[in-house]
Amino acid sequence: MVTPQLPAGLDDNAAQTALVRLLERFLAGEPPVSVRWYYTPMMLTFSRHVIAACTVYDCMDELSAFRFAPPHLLQLEDELLGVADLVFTGGWSLYEAKRSRHASVHAFPSSVDVAHFSAARAGRRDDEDRPRFGFFGVIDERMDLALLGTLADARPDWTIEVVGPVVKIDPAELPRRANLHYPGSRSYDALPATIARWDVALMPFAINEATRFISPTKTPEYLAAGRPVVSTPVADVVRQYGDTAAVRIAESGPAFVAACDAALALARGEDRAWRDAADAMLAAMSWDDTAAAMLAEIEPYLPVSAHEHYDCLIVGAGFAGAVMAERLASESGRRVLVIDRRPHIAGNAYDVEDAAGILIHQYGPHIFHTNSAEVFNYLSRFTGWRPYEHRVLAEVRGHQVPVPINRTTLNTLFDAGLETDADAAGFLAARAEPVETIRTSEDVVVSSIGQELYRLFFRGYTRKQWGLDPSELDKAVTARVPTRTSTDERYFTDTYQAMPDKGYTAMFAAMLDHPNITLRLGTDFVAVKDAVTYDLLVFTGPIDEYFGQRYGALPYRSLRFEHRTLPVEQHQQVAVVNYPDEAVPYTRVTEYKHLTGQQSPVTSVTYEYPAATGDPYYPIPRPENQALFKRYEALTLAEPDVLFVGRLATYRYYNMDQVVGQALATWRRWHARQEEAAMATAAE
Repeated sequence: MVTPQLPAGLDDNAAQTALVRLLERFLAGEPPVSVRWYYTPMMLTFSRHVIAACTVYDCMDELSAFRFAPPHLLQLEDELLGVADLVFTGGWSLYEAKRSRHASVHAFPSSVDVAHFSAARAGRRDDEDRPRFGFFGVIDERMDLALLGTLADARPDWTIEVVGPVVKIDPAELPRRANLHYPGSRSYDALPATIARWDVALMPFAINEATRFISPTKTPEYLAAGRPVVSTPVADVVRQYGDTAAVRIAESGPAFVAACDAALALARGEDRAWRDAADAMLAAMSWDDTAAAMLAEIEPYLPVSAHEHYDCLIVGAGFAGAVMAERLASESGRRVLVIDRRPHIAGNAYDVEDAAGILIHQYGPHIFHTNSAEVFNYLSRFTGWRPYEHRVLAEVRGHQVPVPINRTTLNTLFDAGLETDADAAGFLAARAEPVETIRTSEDVVVSSIGQELYRLFFRGYTRKQWGLDPSELDKAVTARVPTRTSTDERYFTDTYQAMPDKGYTAMFAAMLDHPNITLRLGTDFVAVKDAVTYDLLVFTGPIDEYFGQRYGALPYRSLRFEHRTLPVEQHQQVAVVNYPDEAVPYTRVTEYKHLTGQQSPVTSVTYEYPAATGDPYYPIPRPENQALFKRYEALTLAEPDVLFVGRLATYRYYNMDQVVGQALATWRRWHARQEEAAMATAAE
């Protein structure tokens, strides 16, 4: 992805001239262009000279009908239709409008990332809560503003949340009511958490020229989030979802209010047949399927070429993949292709500055600690360090007390007056309730500290985190019970404790910055494995996925993150506060300025919610799951040219340093075998 940067003050002609020159300079160092892909005809003005094997006009909207559309847009669209090989439309109304203007027009209505939006279902609302209705998207001339006011007036006991930027209309035109809120924009990652607060999703579009051809992507996104939808009669919504029980369609006015009443009853009712029917429909609407169908249309236009060859293909740009790539490239001299289905490197350790300029961890806090000098010294090649010792508090009985449980924790909760390590050890021993045969994680904890502390700190947190009672989890979950008799409040006691001084993403970028490494992000293994050739595959994804889930899916717990910026300088005393009480839906809250040392009048925090669906984070430690993994592990014996590395590929939870250590050890074994084979060949 390249973004042109132009000096301020250029008129249109000068800007277009600058864009042409920038594009020419960039393409001069690149291979021939395979596809020119236009989502707006306006891009044609600086790229019409580019030669490509195939030109696609991906028409998502009738842009000429939008307010303030450039007067020459239609002329440019005529030109683009004349040179395009293929026209894709974002809905059926657009398809019908364009099909007479081009010989190869194909309709691709909006698809949906079900796994992403289904995370909203974990935040199910209590039926006693005030009803909450919501919309997300651009707030512009396509919105029926009068309808928003009508709905707010008709149901003053409802909360109506209209999320998104106000564009092309005066904010003063927005109806203002006590129960009608405009919180502003939300990132794509934050949308599931936003929808989780709603009972019903709204699409209060005006029926006008600007909405005549729209096919709102948000319809399947709302449904994937498990929310019924109420929409005005937009043509493509009626056509595609009119017979769907989860989508109520009504004209603006009293009929729309009545449809909202019906949708609220549906959302809060016991019958979930409407959701099941929507899920069945969504199963055939993945973006992967849409992309594959588009590529199938494009492929006949592309020249036939030999597959590109790499010595090594590495699937995953997290710790395991990045370490293997760096070692194979720099020490083994191999030409390496690294791919990742996400649009960024660093895996779950990815950090990025948010809108407030604070470096946050997109997938929850990652705190580096290790006792391994080898691992620390290796990573020190790619980053400096900020000294940091992690501390965690737990909200228990109205107090925030240290975790692991220590003498301060016990004195605060029980007014125990413990003065020495021996006092604390005796206090814990007196509460311990030994279990004759240790089988589960509950047995481990109760045997060590007794029922009361188990219930205060462990049971609720574990039930939330794993979706299971501790009595159902293998004892390995708590191989060591987190208790201390001292007043040491450090969460970790490892020799090396620090944070990358410029963040994890910067460290990964340095690790992967090697002339032998090619990086392709937003790329799935399925799309690459037959498009390139390679001698060695390093697979760091889910092992069951590699084998097509031949024996069934390995169970994982997932997480949902709600990132917030708060208008205070500091939100909590330490970086992480745990919430073991089951009545609190999230497990912990992280405040990042403690980790980064940044100064700011505002602060950024993340609320972390366990989830049954979504990206795989934690293998669920139950004997039957381990037995299933062993069946997949046995299949790897028939894959001598594949190395399975990392958490997902070995179905084990590793700390970051352990993944680095495993990858280094895997590379050393592989490298030694290559040298032995080379020596044997030379001796023949």
